[in-house]
Amino acid sequence: MWLSLFLFVVGFVFLIKGADILVDGSSSIAKKYKISNLVIGLTIIAFGTSAPELLISAIAAFEESADIAIGNVIGSSISNTLLILGTVALIAPITLKKDTVNKEIPFSLLAVLAVLFLANDFLLDNSAANLLTRGDGLTLLLFFVIFIYYTFGLTQKHKKSGVLDTLGKDELEKVPVQSNWFSVLMIIGGLAGLLLGGEWVVAGAGDIANYLGLSESFISLTLVALGTSLPELTTGVMAARKGRANMAVGGVIGSNIFNFLWVLGASAVIAPISYHYVLNIDMMILVVVTILTLFFIYSGKQNILSRKEGAILVSLYALYIVFLVYRG
Repeated sequence: MWLSLFLFVVGFVFLIKGADILVDGSSSIAKKYKISNLVIGLTIIAFGTSAPELLISAIAAFEESADIAIGNVIGSSISNTLLILGTVALIAPITLKKDTVNKEIPFSLLAVLAVLFLANDFLLDNSAANLLTRGDGLTLLLFFVIFIYYTFGLTQKHKKSGVLDTLGKDELEKVPVQSNWFSVLMIIGGLAGLLLGGEWVVAGAGDIANYLGLSESFISLTLVALGTSLPELTTGVMAARKGRANMAVGGVIGSNIFNFLWVLGASAVIAPISYHYVLNIDMMILVVVTILTLFFIYSGKQNILSRKEGAILVSLYALYIVFLVYRG
């Protein structure tokens, strides 16, 4: 048991540090060859921050630990919406941009509904079992391509208006430019850390669940989800303290979209994922809290998420954890 717990914790350390090293190495090469900060942020850094979820879900799918593969994504997205968004709003009220409210949050809701419909074969088609097939995975990846296309179009729009230059530039400038061979070593080391970390987290989560008599879905919705959300939580808190709360919101919404379209899509293509109908409850909770967040933003002072509303979101996350403990 202690060995499994040790591997579980060390696995998260390898995942987070592996993603950091991979991003830094890739960014160093990109900056050396004068690839713009915009492209680096939208591709390398965006994919790097979703790497822990992707590796855990992909390895879990390959090893037929379906509850971990899907539970990790659902739990991470719920913690993003309630815990991280709520914490950021508690630190500083968030004024959201119209594109975030009118397009990006609804797109994240669409991503959740797409997975909900694709996974419920038994309810919709009277199939023998619920399964995210390789075809479903490809469908999710096509939605992801549409989102990336929209993002690039949005950034071009901002670039023309001169707004884009202030978004994340300071953080990107901190990345040092290394020699090519050292950058390649960083990329290889980062990938190795991700692979080892993902393997250890999945194995440790399964062992801990068996030892404590808990389901894998419970462990993945709580411990695994919280662990993979640590980078987003840290980034969100730091952004809020620097007066860039809107950037934190973009990270949270983007992470949810990446989780459902990119992470689950790629994982299902690697190996079809079985889907337990009990997870429909958690999926509906995510749908409800996303709609609730939109309601908070539209009510009162429009396009503002206040400290009071942030406190409500954090409280709802605490209630969700209590519900998971009760469900077991």
